Amino acid sequence: MTKLEFTADQTDSGKRIDSFLADNTEEMTRSAVQKLIEEGSVEVNGKVPAKNYKLRSGDHICLSIPEPKLPEAKPENIPLDIVFEDDDLLVVNKPKGMVVHPAPGNYDGTLVNALLYHCGDSLSGINGVLRPGIIHRIDKDTSGLLIVAKNDFSHKLLAEQIKEHSFTRKYRAVVYGNLKEDEATINAPIGRHPVDRKKMTVTQKNSREAVTHYKVLKRYAGFTYVELKLETGRTHQIRVHMSSIGHPVAGDPVYGPKKVITSLGGQCLHAYYIEFVHPRTGQTLSFSSGLPDYFTKFLGTLTD
Repeated sequence: MTKLEFTADQTDSGKRIDSFLADNTEEMTRSAVQKLIEEGSVEVNGKVPAKNYKLRSGDHICLSIPEPKLPEAKPENIPLDIVFEDDDLLVVNKPKGMVVHPAPGNYDGTLVNALLYHCGDSLSGINGVLRPGIIHRIDKDTSGLLIVAKNDFSHKLLAEQIKEHSFTRKYRAVVYGNLKEDEATINAPIGRHPVDRKKMTVTQKNSREAVTHYKVLKRYAGFTYVELKLETGRTHQIRVHMSSIGHPVAGDPVYGPKKVITSLGGQCLHAYYIEFVHPRTGQTLSFSSGLPDYFTKFLGTLTD
């Protein structure tokens, strides 16, 4: 176990304890600090503080960082479509139908299982034993680009870019109906559905800000082909937002109409473009992924 000690000065007065520690430790995020506070591994003046405790000048802070746990997910020799890789990160093109990380009901065959085989121990541990290296996710039946961090240093800096909205993610989708505007922004908070806890919904209660920008690429009879840009990254954000304005993503079995287009095997949604600043070099990197077969075949069935 590693122990770090700090003393808050005048400039730190009023800062939240989790923000202070995240700013003053090279490889810790606020969420990771909050978990340590919950576990009693953070003390201020000899006492465990609340997660939202605000520092006072002269406060003595002690942080105990436990030794990292080895990933519990098992490596599996699953082919990966790697778009870019260096010592700090990978950009992976995830196929439709692959779960990103192990969870109840899906403990093998996931992207994480494949990454553990490919990378060995070279994955960040910030998100725990079942999500090593995972900074952001896309749904099982959404295809496209994901960034994976190989170390905690890269993980923290990439996660900060997502938080600050300087991390660009663009998607392509086919949605039901004919959108009125050629371009628009959906700014509607998203939270857990009050009845069906497996679903998300647009709500003011216990929700978080969610912003999606969309642009029409082509109009078809009964459908619209669109590009969507995420400003925030909430669970099921695009699917919930498009459904909330009456234009759910084609093939979506959760937020779409009861009569699902089963041939799509899930929502027609592809994360085709990603842009970010490399955490080590400071270079701006961008990558794009062509539309997968299931997407182009569906477009080919539509008429103007």
